[in-house]
Amino acid sequence: MFWVLLLLLAWAAAGISCTRLCLAAVRAATVDTREAHGHDLTLYEAAFLSGGPARVADLTLVSMARQRRLLLAHTGWATVVDPRGRDDMERSVLGAIGPEGQSRIAPVRAATAAADSVHRLADRLVAAGLAVPDGARSTVAGAVRQVQAASAAVLALAVAALLLPARTSGSGVPVAVWFALPLVLTLSCLAIARIEVHPYTRWASPAGQRLLGTLARHSDASGDDRTYLTSVAVRGVRAIGEPDVRAALAHRDRGAGHSG
Repeated sequence: MFWVLLLLLAWAAAGISCTRLCLAAVRAATVDTREAHGHDLTLYEAAFLSGGPARVADLTLVSMARQRRLLLAHTGWATVVDPRGRDDMERSVLGAIGPEGQSRIAPVRAATAAADSVHRLADRLVAAGLAVPDGARSTVAGAVRQVQAASAAVLALAVAALLLPARTSGSGVPVAVWFALPLVLTLSCLAIARIEVHPYTRWASPAGQRLLGTLARHSDASGDDRTYLTSVAVRGVRAIGEPDVRAALAHRDRGAGHSG
C-alpha cells in the first residue's frame, strides 16, 4: 500500500499549489480602483499599461523620431538632433544617449525603461488603481509556475505508483484513477488561470484594461499625430508606420533579444 503515501504526496502538492494560486488571484483582483473613475490616460500611461516600462521607452523614441528631434537609423543607432527634452521621459532618453549625441538603441531603451521618471509613472498608475503592483504580478506568475510543477509531480508520482507491485486499491478502483483526481485539479486550475488570472499578470489592472480598450477603439481610425502615437502606445512597435523607424527598432529587437 506504499502507493497511498505517494497519493497523499500528490494531493498535498496539488492542494497547496492550487490554494496559493487562488489566493494570489484574489489579491491581484482587489487592486483599489476608487481613483480610476474619470481618469484620462496620457500617452505614456497608455504605453505603460499596455507594455510596461519598455513600451514607454519605445513610445518616447518614436515620438521624438516623428518630430525629427531624434534620428533612428535602420542599423540600430539613435542620433540626437534636438538636445532639449520636453518632458522627463525625453530627458531620460537624451541622458541615456549621452553627451556624444549618438548611441545604440538597445542600451538607450533599457536605461529609459529603468529611469526614475518611469518609476514615478508606475507609482501614479498603481495609486490610481490602473496598474498592478510588481508584487502582485510576480506572486501570480510564481503561483502559476508552482501549479505547473505540481502537475508534473503528480504525473511522476502516478508513474512511480503504477510501477509498484499490487497496484490495485482495496476498493477495486485502479490506482491510476486515484492519481487522476489531483491531476485534474491542477490542470483545471491552470485552465481557469489562463482565462481569469492571466489579465492580472499584465501591467494593467481590470480598470486599466477597460480604459485601454477605449483607447484602442479610438486608435483604429487613421488621423492626427496623437492618434498615431496612441496606436504605438497600445500596440507597440508593430504599429509604427515609418519603415526606417520600424526597421531601427526591429534591429534593436534582434540584437537585444526582446520583442516590441
